[in-house]
Amino acid sequence: MENNKFDFLKNKKIFFIIPIVIAVITIATALIIGVPVDIEFRGGTMLTYSYTGTIDVNAVKAKVESMNLGTVGVTTGSAFGSDLETVQVSFASDKGLTADVQAGVTEDLQKEFADNSLTLVNSQDVKPSAGFSFFLKCFVAVMFSFLLLIIYIAVRFKNIGGWSAGAFALVALANDVFMVFATFVFMRLPIDANFMAVILTILGYSINNTIVLYDRVRENRKLYGKKLTIDELVNGSINQSLSRSIKTTVTTAIAVLSMCVVALICGVESIVSFVFPMFIGLIAGCYSSIFIAGPAWTVWKNAHPDKKKTA
Repeated sequence: MENNKFDFLKNKKIFFIIPIVIAVITIATALIIGVPVDIEFRGGTMLTYSYTGTIDVNAVKAKVESMNLGTVGVTTGSAFGSDLETVQVSFASDKGLTADVQAGVTEDLQKEFADNSLTLVNSQDVKPSAGFSFFLKCFVAVMFSFLLLIIYIAVRFKNIGGWSAGAFALVALANDVFMVFATFVFMRLPIDANFMAVILTILGYSINNTIVLYDRVRENRKLYGKKLTIDELVNGSINQSLSRSIKTTVTTAIAVLSMCVVALICGVESIVSFVFPMFIGLIAGCYSSIFIAGPAWTVWKNAHPDKKKTA
């Protein structure tokens, strides 16, 4: 087959080991130092203040933590539909803060940051049951999407062993999901709605690259028949779809990274916690489509050859 510039299958063990090592390190890190979970899932109280001038988020967090009211999170942003700059202080707890405690927190912050004219604009108690319900719905959505994807691939690519192709497409997707999780763990980003949004978005984007690869495999099987071994067929197909996969991923990744830079400059942490994991997920999706889905599938096909072939 033409355009076999690189032998992706020759070094497949290395390509498999890299994500496994990252997974082991991620799990160890999560077990040792824990995984930060947002108030949406843990429950607690969120206090939102408007302010003027420039405020030091770290100073606000240090001040609130000195009050010993539990796990604290501080983020900045802008009030929707207005020019107000806001800082949100969240306290993770099962019961939330009483009105008196909230008043005390507000008073202390207003004294500490008198130059910023802090004003309480919203106080909200969050029940952990609501967060769990949201997480459960997202989990069901992910599992349902997995089921639909494997059925779709099995039907569309039945001539090249659709069910096994679908299974290893899901293996690649599982790697993408775990890489996003690793990003949240290592960057100490709390698991929140952004995490679920990134996961669902990456699933749709990553599977597209894998389907393009399988489509090339199917077309090349029609073109070359049994002249090529499964290794030659898949390796050639990866080389043919490589340019397209890299170009589309790089184009999207640049746009996402640009959003991340703008969000960092503007100090909008809620956007950063979405777009940066998205950037990592895009890179992981490209990697898994090229180095995991196809090569892993060939390992299975070589170990379980078609019955017609062995007859």
